[in-house]
Amino acid sequence: MVMDYDGFKKEVFAMSGIDLNAYKEKQMKRRLNSLISRNNFEGYDSYIRGLKENKALYNEFINFMTINVSEFYRNPDQWEKVRSIIFPLLLQKNERLKIWSAACSSGDEPYTLAMILNEFMPLNQISILATDIDKDVLEKARKGIYNKKSVEHLPSSYLNKYFTEVEDKVIIKDEIKRCIDFKYHNLLADKYPQNCDMIVCRNVLIYFTEEAKNQIYINFSKALKKEGILFVGSTEQILLYANYKFKPIQTFFYQKEEDA
Repeated sequence: MVMDYDGFKKEVFAMSGIDLNAYKEKQMKRRLNSLISRNNFEGYDSYIRGLKENKALYNEFINFMTINVSEFYRNPDQWEKVRSIIFPLLLQKNERLKIWSAACSSGDEPYTLAMILNEFMPLNQISILATDIDKDVLEKARKGIYNKKSVEHLPSSYLNKYFTEVEDKVIIKDEIKRCIDFKYHNLLADKYPQNCDMIVCRNVLIYFTEEAKNQIYINFSKALKKEGILFVGSTEQILLYANYKFKPIQTFFYQKEEDA
């Protein structure tokens, strides 16, 4: 019997713990079919066998399906709001901040957060949790080696202070690396950290179904302290924010009003 998409999803969940039911089916099938064709497989059956037998193929699948697209200072005006509005607001009542960068991909966003926060406190007082479902991309984030295109929007002062240039690459300095704790985390299955002052999760939830997004927003609300702030991506405005005990304080920034 030829495997269909439902059968494929079951196999993937058994192998990886990734529930493709939570992703928008049309988008996911389009990406998947492109990947299968590119690797010269005939269908789901042969591709699943390939994933089980070939670790490099499996890693490519995880990386491709979890959509790792990231860059430093993506949407610069929003990061300027973090520097000029959000961090000053949070630091009015907190000497240190518990920050979680969820679905952090290759580490661009947590490193950016540490650079901005260093304007307010010494690096040895900064500790940011950064998580992702892709173990390979987490390893890349720990190494902190990037191509120059990924830092083209970063303020030159940050680039000069926090990076070393080596040939056609830039490398994050160790003092910034020490600020970030990279860990594996599945937003749909794993326990969330608690008492966060700020959660950053940008340009990820657009790929999930409405049901999955709803559960993630509920969990984010529970993970935040009262008056904690959620920072989302530029296509991810939360229309029913009151359902999650949120209120908008700036475009793409939501503050928790009370314990959920």
